[in-house]
Amino acid sequence: MPAFEKLGVFYLGKKTNPQSGELSPEYLLYESKDLCTHAMCVGMTGSGKTGLCIGLLEEAAIDNIPAIIIDPKGDLGNLLLAFPELRPDDFLPWINTDEARQKGVSAEEFAREQAELWKNGLGEWEQDSERIRLFKQAADFAIYTPGSSAGLPVSIVQSFAAPSAKAMEDLDLLRERIQTTASGLLELLGIKADPLQSREHILLSNVIEHSWMAGKDLDLGELIRMIQTPPVTRIGVFDVESFYPATERFKLSMTLNNLLAAPGFKTWMEGEALDIDRMLYTANGKPRTSIFSIAHLSDSERMFFVTLLLNQVLGWMRAQPGTTSLRALLYMDEVFGFLPPIGEPPSKKPLLTLLKQARAFGLGVVLATQNPVDLDYKGLSNIGTWFIGRLQTERDKERLADGLTSASAQTAGWDVSTLMNTISNLKKRQFLMQNVHAKQPQLFGTRWAMSYLRGPLTRDQIKLLMKERVAEIPPIAPARPVAASHAAAGGRLSTRPQLPPEIRQYVSPAGKPAAGGKVVYHPYLVAGGDVQIFNNTYGVAQSEQLAHALPMEEGGPGLAWEQAFSFSFEPGILSGQAVEGAEYTSMSSEAAKPSTYNRLDQDYENFVFRNYQLLLWKSASTGQLSRPGEAERDFRIRLSQTGHERRDLEMDRLKRQYASKIATLERQLLAARQQVEREEDQYKQKQMDTAISAGSSLLGMLLGGKKGLKGGVTQAARSATRMSKEKQDVERAQEKAAQLEARLQELQAQLQRDVEKISGQFDPMLETLQQIVLRPKKSDILQRWYGILWVPFLHRDDGTRESLVAQIG
Repeated sequence: MPAFEKLGVFYLGKKTNPQSGELSPEYLLYESKDLCTHAMCVGMTGSGKTGLCIGLLEEAAIDNIPAIIIDPKGDLGNLLLAFPELRPDDFLPWINTDEARQKGVSAEEFAREQAELWKNGLGEWEQDSERIRLFKQAADFAIYTPGSSAGLPVSIVQSFAAPSAKAMEDLDLLRERIQTTASGLLELLGIKADPLQSREHILLSNVIEHSWMAGKDLDLGELIRMIQTPPVTRIGVFDVESFYPATERFKLSMTLNNLLAAPGFKTWMEGEALDIDRMLYTANGKPRTSIFSIAHLSDSERMFFVTLLLNQVLGWMRAQPGTTSLRALLYMDEVFGFLPPIGEPPSKKPLLTLLKQARAFGLGVVLATQNPVDLDYKGLSNIGTWFIGRLQTERDKERLADGLTSASAQTAGWDVSTLMNTISNLKKRQFLMQNVHAKQPQLFGTRWAMSYLRGPLTRDQIKLLMKERVAEIPPIAPARPVAASHAAAGGRLSTRPQLPPEIRQYVSPAGKPAAGGKVVYHPYLVAGGDVQIFNNTYGVAQSEQLAHALPMEEGGPGLAWEQAFSFSFEPGILSGQAVEGAEYTSMSSEAAKPSTYNRLDQDYENFVFRNYQLLLWKSASTGQLSRPGEAERDFRIRLSQTGHERRDLEMDRLKRQYASKIATLERQLLAARQQVEREEDQYKQKQMDTAISAGSSLLGMLLGGKKGLKGGVTQAARSATRMSKEKQDVERAQEKAAQLEARLQELQAQLQRDVEKISGQFDPMLETLQQIVLRPKKSDILQRWYGILWVPFLHRDDGTRESLVAQIG
């Protein structure tokens, strides 16, 4: 295993000598947990910024860190162009044919040149096919194209869903999300709205807040209807009609409806839901690198989507437990315009919130830009690592130099002039890294990217990469099979069917039905209660509320609980009043019999006893047990994060354990090398003295006769003895230095072996989990209610229908 392949560190390149500008053999290894304090990469076109950022994302994938990537230019799709075999045929579909024509070579020849270039480039940085293969296997890679079918389409339908209960706890942040959602939507409509002055913005914010506070999800169709008929009567001290007359509200709803009805907008409603958890991990818990390519969108569409995405990331983040280890990455290329120093675009607030708060949840935010002066200083002050490449203007250089000297660089002897000089002399693929966790800035050259950097991908190339994945996308919000299949079965009655008095009946509240349809009640047999499981062996004391509904209308699926579906029970669902003038579907004759009603009542407890089970997962390596209701995928993800935290902790302990030993050996080795230098100097000096002495002796012998000859011989013998002693001193010093160097290398090798040993301990994706099934006793099944529930549906004039009760239908 290469020396740079270490746990929790990213191999970004090699350190550079600031004086000579030459690469040193020492690797630039960046600790992944340092990204919890975020990073900024700045550099002009041609600086190597894209290569550095792609390298960082490659390292994150290898380290099992999932990533959400916002790609305004289309460059980041290059992450999918990694070819372990490095064959020319692998490169051929992705080369830039214009470059081949300019060079006067065929596409095939150019592909061969590119394959050879990549093979040699990777080799120079000690990377090989095996590492590319490791990178490709470490994560699931996908390119999403919102508003387009070129890549994987992504649906924004769930982006207007009510936030989680956790997110609702912080009212300030909830209102911030409401404000940015309204701003993003109005931006898409071409309306530049001031949240404090715009009637459109204030109305939309009130409508969204009213629905979300009631726990009700929204979609664009419902939003259009609520603009026409607002759910609130007053806005501020004015009634709705005075604040925003119906005729003008109609214009706004028509503008939004035109957007929704436009053929091109259909792709915004199709595809995979914008669910951040699903974007970060596959169904079996494998980390994902999800790239959102938005190069094809207009400026207003980009702002709308980025705002929705950032709000979804914030919602996901708040549902995570705190950690000091890196959990996931959010990377945004070319952030210009989304976080400006002046102005309040919808994306600015969620970005600032992420930069301020994401570190506590292990979410690292990495931004890239060409012009640092175009970014808000409040956001920049929350960034812990800066990667600075070649810059275009002196203004950019001065601002960065001033900012960096106010941090640790100043105490490390880096002043403004030194930094200005260093930044001004940066070459292509050379960067200055300022990390608040390091003692001083570090100059380095970036390693060769494993991914083929062909530049922005075309729509056809994205389509080619994703063609096999498009067919795998699950449909969004499928209708419930039971309710949908039989909703229209049987005839309609103007009055509720007469049932025997011993059959208890309930009516669900219909709310305020929209115009353009008829309210029709459908009968369901509903039952529910609590089921409890107690198990001392696994420390489980779990109580769960159950509720099941069985369609009872004529032509229904059958009168057995196995045909029922479960739903989320709320007490208010049983306490409604029938809407005046509503109609009812007829029940099957068998369903209306008291004997059937009694039989199903008795069967319900047995049905729950047969079918209810609490499935738990246990990790043999850690002894951890999944939480009740936690899926295997989510448990593995939690184990993975726990593993990262334990790994970082063990790594810190390991470093502390070896640090003093390594430091002692390094001091001894330094002293030994200095001793070698002194002994060698003395030896050289003695050689010179001996040569001079020999010359003097020779002259004495020539001029002094026998006496001079005898003295010369004696002095030469003494010099030879001293020379031999000095040479022995040099050899002893060299031997001691060599022994110390060998001990240091062995200690470092032992450290690496211990690191690799830790690596094998924390990989829950490879572990076979033990499945534990717990079932309730019959005495722990407590049925609390039972009866016929009449559920209102809106039957529209166009033949479509929808349930007016969110939990059923």
